Amino acid sequence: MTKLKPVYAFEEADFENRMLLGGKGAGLSEMTRLKLPVPPGFTITTEVCNKYYENGKKLPKDVMPLVMKNIAKMEKKTGKKWNSTNNPLLVSVRSGAAISMPGMMDTILNLGLNEKTVEGFAKQTNNPRFSWDSYRRFIQLFG
Repeated sequence: MTKLKPVYAFEEADFENRMLLGGKGAGLSEMTRLKLPVPPGFTITTEVCNKYYENGKKLPKDVMPLVMKNIAKMEKKTGKKWNSTNNPLLVSVRSGAAISMPGMMDTILNLGLNEKTVEGFAKQTNNPRFSWDSYRRFIQLFG
């Protein structure tokens, strides 16, 4: 039997394993498999969430290195860099469960925007107003 991993890139995940990937993770993996236009990304499994709570709200030690490895893969695919002031990689974090729970879980958009990367995002989009408004909303919701 294959050992389950805590983090799966969309293209390597078994889209049929909704209990492990959550509904959104399974859906993104399936769309990737079908060659639909899905941005590069990865899923942190529901098992990691279970272990997080079992361990007093502490992430298992093997998770963050795998997250960073997958961010590096996203950087390579997009040509963008995490925390870059010129060409920042921005990501969305979408929570998902094995069962559908509409409206119950948070979504974080534009993770990666900060007082330094917003300038690069403004250049990238050629729209400073949009960039600063995105940053303002990020801070307003999560700052």
